[in-house]
Amino acid sequence: MTASTLVFLGAEPTASDRQPRPLSPAVRAGDFVYVSGQVPVDASGQIVDGGIEAQTRQVFDNLEAALALAGATLADVCKTTVWLEDARDFGAFNRVYMGYFPGGKPARSTVEARLMIPAKVEIDVVAYRPLA
Repeated sequence: MTASTLVFLGAEPTASDRQPRPLSPAVRAGDFVYVSGQVPVDASGQIVDGGIEAQTRQVFDNLEAALALAGATLADVCKTTVWLEDARDFGAFNRVYMGYFPGGKPARSTVEARLMIPAKVEIDVVAYRPLA
């Protein structure tokens, strides 16, 4: 794969400190779409309140927006990677997560980790969406 087959999608994101982040929200590599880890921030870059459930829903809103940059949806997701700040949130997280994949569930890895921001969850995805 050459650089010309990669398509970087979306502008560099910024956070509440208004500093740009050195990443693309999504990258298309042929028929695959790689979405950078999404965290529970709203349009202003602020972390949403409300615990693991509200934060997971915001992360999925952000994932859907990043996937849309490549003409993809959650139905195209084949792999997710999840980082939870606290393993005790695993059950509540799963209840919300399952609602976003009512058909086939993508492959998934989940780990407990300290995140780079004071959030409870981060998710990245890989989607398969053939070019038209």
